[in-house]
Formats: sequence, structure tokens, C-alpha cells
Amino acid sequence: MEKNNIKKGWKNRVHEIIYEADTPLGKWFDIVLFILIIISVILVMLESVDEIDTKYHKQLLVMEWIVTIFFTIEYIARVISIHKPFKYIFSFYGIVDFLSTIPLYISYIFAGSQVLLAVRAFRLLRIFRILKLVKFLGEASQLKQALKASRAKIAVFIYVVLILSVIMGTIMYLIEDDDAGFTSIPRSIYWTIVTLTTVGYGDIAPQTNLGQFIATAIMILGYGIIAVPTGIVTVEFSKQGKSNVKDGKSVVHTSTQACPSCSAEGHRDNAKHCYKCGSEL
Repeated sequence: MEKNNIKKGWKNRVHEIIYEADTPLGKWFDIVLFILIIISVILVMLESVDEIDTKYHKQLLVMEWIVTIFFTIEYIARVISIHKPFKYIFSFYGIVDFLSTIPLYISYIFAGSQVLLAVRAFRLLRIFRILKLVKFLGEASQLKQALKASRAKIAVFIYVVLILSVIMGTIMYLIEDDDAGFTSIPRSIYWTIVTLTTVGYGDIAPQTNLGQFIATAIMILGYGIIAVPTGIVTVEFSKQGKSNVKDGKSVVHTSTQACPSCSAEGHRDNAKHCYKCGSEL
């Protein structure tokens, strides 16, 4: 019984340091982690420059191994300090942490795979939690909720745009000749999407008057299409902002506590139990 309590206490202390930024040790751990992530990304960039890699290859490799070993220990600690390891392992950050740790190991099997260490740049997203930027943390939370609430509308919108692209691409394939670049329906659809999004690479261009007229209509339509998803998210974002107002003031929860049982985040500042599984925080 006493051994179990000691083991549980040790895991809880490790969990507080690694998963939370409310304690001094937690803040220092996250700041060190953040610095190492930046160093790792810079190392990968430097290794991609032939002149630098040729001259300092051994030094860069040693530094990369030091960082990789630290991240390996950190990943293992994250797994063993939580009651339900698979919740973390298959979470977004869990997958990113794993992918950013293994490339240097498998580089001895598959040459060049260490370049995938650049995936660690995704871990820089932890800056919002590490530095507790209240304003950005609250706005990011509202934006996430707005995107989640509007995903169905955006999905329908994208579906309509894809159908429109197929129809217009097929029409352009029938109107234009192969000499203009419209050699197949898929290639014509590619041109339609590039034109509709106002990117306009210029590798394919209609030559007939009718084709140019349709292209003009697609370009004008593109401006309206770009505004639609922006408007959808803006409306939902506005709704989220109103729902987070209490007594005329905006309410932003800045707690960085992660549930030691299910890894759920986003708890209220004074929460004692996890909103998802009910475990004690």
C-alpha cells in the first residue's frame, strides 16, 4: 500500500512538471523544452546547407543526439506519468512528439529521414501554454470553437466548390484545344481550381474567346468564394465571443492543468475535477 502511494506521488509530481505550467518547475521545464525545440529546428535547417554540414557535420550530429535523447526521456516520462497513456500517445501532441523523436534513430536504417525532425516546429505551438499569453490563449480557444461549430457549413461549401470545379473544368476541356494546355479533364479541373482560388500560375491559359470569357467569370466568382468561409467563421467567432461574456466582461480561462487520467485540457481556473472524466485534478 505504501509503495503504491509512493509510486502514485512520484507520478503526480512528474505529471505536474511535464503537463502543467502553473508551478515554477512546470514553467521552467516548458521554457527549457521550448528552447530545445527551437535549437533542434535550427540544427535541422543548418544540416540542409551543404557548406555548413560538410564543415560541422560531427558537431551538429552530437548536438542533435543530445536534443533527441532529452526528447526521448521527455516522451517516456509523459507516457508513464499519466493514468491512461494511450490518451496521450494518440493525441495530436502525442503523435507530433513521437514523430519528432524517432527520425534520428531510423536515419541509421533509412538515409535522410533525420530531416523529418523539422516536425518539431509543430511543438512550438506550446508557446501559448508555456508563456500563458492570456489574450492569445483566450482568442485561440474561441477560434478553435468557432472552427468546430462551422465545420459542417464549411464542408458543404467545399463540396459545392469541388462540384463547380469539376463542371467548369469539363466545360473548358470541351472548349479549349490541347495546344492551350487543356489536355485532359483532370488537368482542366486543376486549372479551374487555380483560377478559382485567384492563384493563377499561368502554366495553362485559355486561347478561345469563349474560354477567356468563362475564365473571367471564374476569376470574379473566386473573389466571392474566398469571402464565404471567412464570413462563416467570423459569425461563429462572434457568437463564441458573446457566449464568453459575463456581467459585461470577457471571461477567459487560463488554467494549464491537464487531467492526470485522460489528459484533457481547458479546465476552468478553479476546477477541482476533470470536466471530461471526473478525476481529481
